[in-house]
Amino acid sequence: MQFQDWLRSLRFTGGDGKSEMDNLKTLLPSLPTSFSLSSLSLSPSSIIGLGALASLTTYWLVTRPRPTQPPCDLQAQSIPVQGDQSCRRSALLTDDNLLEFYYEDTKTVYDMFQRGLQIAGNGPCLGFRNPGEPYQWISYTEVSERAQVLGSGLLAKGCKPNPQQFVGIFAQNRPEWVIAELACYTFSMALVPLYDTLGLEAMVHILNLAEISMVICDKEDKAESLLKHKEKGVTPALSCLVLFNPFSAALLERGRKCGVEILQLSQIMPPKPQDLAVVCFTSGTTVNTKKMVGFYQGDISLLMDDIKTLKPTFFPVVPRLLNRIYDKIVGSVTSPLRRALLHYGVRRKQAELSSGGGRNNSVWDRLIFNKIQASLGGNLRFILTASAPISPTVLSFLRATLGCLIFEGYGQTECTAGCTFSMPGDWSAGHVGAPLPSAMVKLTDIPDMNYYAKNGEGEICIRGHSVFRGYLKDEERTGETLDADGWLHTGDVGQWLPNGTLRIVDRKKHIFKLSQGEYIAPEKIENVYTRCVPVLQVFVHGDSLQSYLIGVVVPDPEVFVDWAKERGIVGSYEELCQNPDVKKAVLEDMTAVGKEAGLKSFEQVKDLYLHPDMFSVSNGLLTPTLKSRRVDLRRVFSEQIARMYRKSSV
Repeated sequence: MQFQDWLRSLRFTGGDGKSEMDNLKTLLPSLPTSFSLSSLSLSPSSIIGLGALASLTTYWLVTRPRPTQPPCDLQAQSIPVQGDQSCRRSALLTDDNLLEFYYEDTKTVYDMFQRGLQIAGNGPCLGFRNPGEPYQWISYTEVSERAQVLGSGLLAKGCKPNPQQFVGIFAQNRPEWVIAELACYTFSMALVPLYDTLGLEAMVHILNLAEISMVICDKEDKAESLLKHKEKGVTPALSCLVLFNPFSAALLERGRKCGVEILQLSQIMPPKPQDLAVVCFTSGTTVNTKKMVGFYQGDISLLMDDIKTLKPTFFPVVPRLLNRIYDKIVGSVTSPLRRALLHYGVRRKQAELSSGGGRNNSVWDRLIFNKIQASLGGNLRFILTASAPISPTVLSFLRATLGCLIFEGYGQTECTAGCTFSMPGDWSAGHVGAPLPSAMVKLTDIPDMNYYAKNGEGEICIRGHSVFRGYLKDEERTGETLDADGWLHTGDVGQWLPNGTLRIVDRKKHIFKLSQGEYIAPEKIENVYTRCVPVLQVFVHGDSLQSYLIGVVVPDPEVFVDWAKERGIVGSYEELCQNPDVKKAVLEDMTAVGKEAGLKSFEQVKDLYLHPDMFSVSNGLLTPTLKSRRVDLRRVFSEQIARMYRKSSV
């Protein structure tokens, strides 16, 4: 390579077409456009200044980020299947044969754990903590042993070692949950998770449909709710409950009276002197990094403290939490100077990312972003966001400030989670990546919504080894979701982008018509409105007998009072929720954000109700994956909905 070429290779070009040196000059005092060293009479201070500049330039060149080498052409991340532009597969495949197994020795979840056990051995696997204490760790070896003992105990209590044996688990996330799951897989049994939010009718339906006789619980109150069903005679198959936590003699007697044996976990997992092997976490520095899972304390309000203490390297997260992190960062910067510095640093980091490079050791990380990164533990390498769309603005901002790789994926339970994934090296936003090597993705026409596959738009359909076989004992629903050719119809609406990535643009399942015939996709509108500063949660409602939308908004308690004060309105959080002037201001803000995002007039809410309590899993308004339970929201707010429509019609 010629010397000039070598110098050119050192030149890092940002997304704005300027080199880092060009951008660096903007921070330095201007020099005359034409000068020579021979024409200058340099003072000692000038020589020192030039030396400092040379040192800074050398540091910049040495530490500049190297672009991530993408695994394929980022302008062609997916390939049409047999020439059909609406049906595409991953460009990582050599032909149309989909990837079934990444490792030949890893074909089940049981195999996956065994591979981890073989690699990590006595290394940490599952972590937990008590309030105010550090994380404690259970090793892979101990997890394996405890799963073996629990599985053997389940067999001793009458469970059969085959996939037709369904074992219920009714508990919050904790190490015992994973151990119980692994115990079932070890003896080829199937696990059936149960949740508080399912409701009485759904819980009884699941227990009877799967003919569940054995349920593993965490606390006594959950066992009591199951015994109520048994006492009423609506769950005749239920015969044994196993609890993680200690329980009262009264519960034991109550179970005996209705024919349900109640055991503590230790009764079928007898302790051995050599079993206790708690390992405190120490970060590894080798290439074969430790893979472990830490559980939160069970209180969502302490989640950020758990994250800071755990110092995770991998962080799967829902967009709702990333939105909160974004709002907190932006809201914490109050002075104009600091705000300008923050946004300049973000732009510089985004310029690096647009050229394929990313890092957490730049001058901007050291000056501005290190405290932000420390709030998430300081060790993050990889964030995966899924389950709902994330704003491109938020995604690009956090990729710059958090100093780690952030990928977006798309999928659903029926296709074993993911079917698309953003490509390493592609740090653009506004899409969910290309199909994974295990799946084909095609778009089909939705004439009612004016989406046609020939235009690269339509309902997202998935086919591949990861697609489920159907709903348990429900052929009718299975037939509605899986067609004769094995395509899973997701109910989501997608659009192919020119580079072969998929963008989620709409939702088919929750659409409804207004009285004038316009179709509404409320989830799309809600995702727009959550970008409003005072809005934490929003539920958009419409009716086929009405011509406009209304909404229920939960204001963000962290910013709502100050936001209102900036507009000359003072009061407590609860008082502000009842103030008509505040409601008007929130509605105006939502309308402005909606207009900027391209919402049509009929997609904008015309009235709203400010609700002071969050939608949550515990109050039955969110699913365990933090999606809105729309039927329950309509029921809970039926009075407010009726009042808003009555008021507007007067």
